[in-house]
Order: sequence, then C-alpha cells, then structure tokens
Amino acid sequence: MRLAIDASRTTVARTTGTEAYARDLIRALIASNPGHDIALYFRDTPPPDLFPASKRLSLRVIPFRRAWTHLRFAAAIAHDRPDLTFVPAHTLPFAFPGRAAVTVHDLGYKWFPGAHPARSRLYLDLTTRYSAQRASVVFADSRATADDLMRFYGVPSAKIRVVYPGVSLPVRAVPADEIAAGRAKYRLPERYCLFLGTLQPRKNIARLVAAYAQYRAAASDPAALVLAGGRGWLFDPAWTTGDGIIATGYVDDADKAALYAGALAFVFPSLYEGFGFPVLEAMRCGTPVVCSHTSSLPELVGAAALLVDPLNVDALAAGIARLTDLTADERADIVKRGHTQAAQFTWDAAARAVWEGLEDGL
Repeated sequence: MRLAIDASRTTVARTTGTEAYARDLIRALIASNPGHDIALYFRDTPPPDLFPASKRLSLRVIPFRRAWTHLRFAAAIAHDRPDLTFVPAHTLPFAFPGRAAVTVHDLGYKWFPGAHPARSRLYLDLTTRYSAQRASVVFADSRATADDLMRFYGVPSAKIRVVYPGVSLPVRAVPADEIAAGRAKYRLPERYCLFLGTLQPRKNIARLVAAYAQYRAAASDPAALVLAGGRGWLFDPAWTTGDGIIATGYVDDADKAALYAGALAFVFPSLYEGFGFPVLEAMRCGTPVVCSHTSSLPELVGAAALLVDPLNVDALAAGIARLTDLTADERADIVKRGHTQAAQFTWDAAARAVWEGLEDGL
C-alpha cells in the first residue's frame, strides 16, 4: 500500500491532545510498519528528529498560508494518487481522489454547543460529518465517540474502529528533585490540586472554580488550585482571579510529569472528552484523579478514579476534599490502581489496530 498521511498538525509549536495524538501515532505507525510505503505531508518543515528514519518513509513539505487541507494538500493527493489517505488530526479535504481514513476525536460540540463559538461549531459539524461519510474507515478514540458518530451522523457501526490512543508519559515514580524543579519553575506551593488542559468552557472551568471556592471555605488547610494550560475559546479572565488560584499558562510537555506528581489531586471535570489524555497521564505519574462521570472518561479510568457529576458543584467540591484528605494507605491504593489502569493504553497497541483498519479500508 502507498499510504499518504496528513502530518501538518505535528509541527505546531504548542501541542494539545489532538496534535500529540497525530505525532505519537505516526511515530508508532512508522515503527510497526508491516511493509507499506508511507508519505508524510507537512505545511511546515519538521525537525529532523521528529519521526524515526525508515526506507519506507518519505516526507513532503508543501507550504501554504490558508486552507492548506482543502487546497494544497488536496492538490498534492490528486497529483500523487496514493492508495489510501489518512488524516489523524484534522479533517479530510473536500475534494480529492481515492479512498481515505480519518480519526474523529470527539463530538463535544453536539452535546455542548454553547461551549464553542458559532462559526467554529458550524465548521466542526460540517467537516466532521463530511469526513465520517467520505472515509472508508473511521477511527474513534473511544466507545463514547463511536456511539456519537452513529447517533448524530448515522455512520454505520461496521465502518467505525474504536482504537484507544496510547499515553506517552511512562508509568513511574517521579523523582523528588524533578518535582521540586517543576514547582519552582511555575512558582507553585507545596500543596496544590491540578487541572491541566486548555482553559475553555468545554473544560467546565467555571464550575471547577466555584467548587474550589466551596472547598476552600470549608477546609482548615486548603490546597491551592493550579490551572495549567493556555487560554482557549471563550476564555473568561474571572476564572483565574479567585483566592488560592494559580494560572501557569501553557505547560511544556517536559514539565508535565513533575506538575502531575507534585499535586495532591488531579481535577478534571470536563463536560465532554472523546479521550481524556490528562487523566491517564496523571495516573501514570501517581496522582489521584477526580473526573467527570460522562463521555469517555469512565471508559478510561475504570475503578481507579473518583467519578462525579460535572454539573454538580457540590459533588465536585466534595471530590476535591476527599482526595486532598487521603490517608497514606488510601493514597497508595489509588496510586496502584491508577498505574495498573493507565498502563493498558499504549501506542504500540494503537498502531497495530490502526494498521489493521487501514489495510481493511483499501
């Protein structure tokens, strides 16, 4: 097979979950290639060490300022005529020849339309619907996303492959000096709860801040709340102004393990997640997790996290209080269960399942 992959999202300066998915999945596909020719297409020149070298791998850089997917990438595919085109982190071009595969990460905009700007919501709806219908095979990050594809767009179940992404952070005990360095770099106190993700309405930041204020008012020695991540759609500055709240801004990938491991608890009350990388990353770093009981999150955490209703501020405040007041034995038990649960999600397994789907999509 001659496989073309849109790798344009792998060169962005500040990666979020979708860009990291594309980068790490492509690396795993190259490493486990069963004998196909892979061509990666970029909008910007990638660093020389971004992907492993392979005789079966070629790179094409095709710069273009606007509408790269629908104009420049589409034109390159029309010229090169691969057997299959795979887009892991964006949308399929509106017009191009041949068969295709696509990953759909989530349909949160259908459940919570008010958490997205109108123009972005309409674009997501249009492109996701089109991509799911145009593709020969659709990879869904979770059973929740697969169910949404069938519910909202009528995608046949036989066309959908649920492939859980891997988690790149290793399962390990993060050294104390690494934790201290991370705390110093971001000016964090010794006791804190952590949220890590883009600060936008879909992440339920307003209720998280309200729950933290309730917890803080009742606690004798309250931990701080660290909101780590860049500002996203419809960011509200009021989220970061309460007592005890620290906003770090964007966190470098190299620093994430230290911030997770230094936290008393990881709090992730997102309204909707197609796949919640941060909860599994926190578990791999030995941090107790409280997260939403909705969308894909129960699939991911199993019995290894405290699940709460993300719309219930009282329940979220109680969850924060519960995890910041664990005994040593209780914490050790949660850490052990978290390590076991999170270790199941590997890029090797994801790549094998994606290769199987790509071969079936021909």
